Amino acid sequence: MNLTATATTLAANEASQHRPLIISLFAVFVVATLGITVWAGRQTKDAADFYAGGRQFSAFQNGLAVSGDYMSAASFLGIAGAIAIFGYDGFLYSIGFLVAWLVALLLVAEPLRNSGRYTMGDVLAYRMRQRPVRTAAGTSTIVVSIFYLLAQMAGAGVLVSLLLGITSDAGKILIVALVGVLMIVYVSIGGMKGTTWVQMVKAVLLIGGTLLITFLVLLKFDFNISDLLGTAAENSGKGAAFLEPGLQYGATGTSKLDFISLGIALVLGTAGLPHILIRFYTVPNAKAARKSVNWAIGIIGAFYLMTIALGFGAAALISQKEIIESNPSGNTAAPLLALHIGGVDSAWGAILLATISAVAFATILAVVAGLTLASSSSFAHDIYANVIRRGQATEKEEMRAARWATVFIGIVSIALGALARDLNVAGLVALAFAVAASANLPTILYSLFWKRFTTRGALWSIYGGLIVAVGLVLFSPVVSGDPKAMFPDVDFAWFPLKNPGIISIPFGFLMGWLGTVLSKEEPDTGKYAELEVRSLTGTGAH
Repeated sequence: MNLTATATTLAANEASQHRPLIISLFAVFVVATLGITVWAGRQTKDAADFYAGGRQFSAFQNGLAVSGDYMSAASFLGIAGAIAIFGYDGFLYSIGFLVAWLVALLLVAEPLRNSGRYTMGDVLAYRMRQRPVRTAAGTSTIVVSIFYLLAQMAGAGVLVSLLLGITSDAGKILIVALVGVLMIVYVSIGGMKGTTWVQMVKAVLLIGGTLLITFLVLLKFDFNISDLLGTAAENSGKGAAFLEPGLQYGATGTSKLDFISLGIALVLGTAGLPHILIRFYTVPNAKAARKSVNWAIGIIGAFYLMTIALGFGAAALISQKEIIESNPSGNTAAPLLALHIGGVDSAWGAILLATISAVAFATILAVVAGLTLASSSSFAHDIYANVIRRGQATEKEEMRAARWATVFIGIVSIALGALARDLNVAGLVALAFAVAASANLPTILYSLFWKRFTTRGALWSIYGGLIVAVGLVLFSPVVSGDPKAMFPDVDFAWFPLKNPGIISIPFGFLMGWLGTVLSKEEPDTGKYAELEVRSLTGTGAH
């Protein structure tokens, strides 16, 4: 094989020679996780089992599952690609994703576990008018989840296309559809129990795979990180600038603002992500919720440190041309690193490529299951049971509604994921973080900590943050007016930033305050006092 061939050709050729191995690894994981899902589905008897896994998971188990939920395709594929192409600026994603957990731990985890039952809407409805706030919470949850799902679907399409040598758009769309179907099966059958076990298995696989590649990269450079960084800078063609701020953010005033916007969205977004918030309800009490976040911080922190080796290792060992030709946004850098570190023409290289790609595929399946469960739960519990049926729905009807919602959300995600298949998955997830931080976080914090907060404040905060965040994204270079945009051939972008956080997050907080101040509704101080005691002590928590 010609060593100067593009990365896509290399990977495709290796894949064609060892396709039985690759298909076997994928099949083993899919069959094993489907087995876990069916087993868990048989133990899912009621709504508490479906939505919260019966609240039977220990702090360590939930911490592992939270890690599995959080370390998505953006973390594994997107960050490695961003570092491989942009060096220092790409690593900013790792820092932002990790620091965000401190906000979740200090402000949200314990009070939310004490205050709610299954969804974010439970917390808001405790002291507000039920129907309007549950409708708003359900709408926001579904929109944020779909943004996040876009990234996972894009990652799946890129990954399996690389392995199986599929270059046609129709083939990539078919892969996205396959992931969507598997996701629907996982959630419909297994509920929270099945999803949690799949996420735990995936977290172990991802940490193990990343640890193996990190070890092999460092071994190649005799465990000298300075040599690794120096070689990466030299091989990148950008020299010392590769290891300094400014390659992606810093060339212009707009890009510097984009960096600030991205940073704010990453740090504040985690505490408003629906699929992370519902994980706090799977443990028996608030103490376990807090401990599970501590476990998650440790596991996730170790993983993000290893992304240094993944990203800079790819930059050091693979040419920039190969990385970009394989995928313009660098999403295939991690699997290609596995191929190169094992030897491009060797069976060991093919085995590593297949293993890491199977782990990445596992990552995507586990995360899409968690996201779909969050949005279908919110639809069934908040919108169907409490708004449409006004609290008269039986648990059986509610769970049936959740399963139908899963199918609908799966179809929407497949359609949008097909359009987003060439965008950087880390960038797509950052958009989901911005929307979550704009719509959900202000409402949660005001509801938990501000006595005067009213229903109008909650509605203005959620809808205001949601509309501005999504609106700015639609008219940004992410969607049009850029070669890497979702629609590269048209240009209706007038908002210059790729992340709306710097505008939409303060706007969400402002609208929550303004709606409350202008509201004639008298806040229920008695209910707030009850919520305060409950959120801080756990008295009366489910």
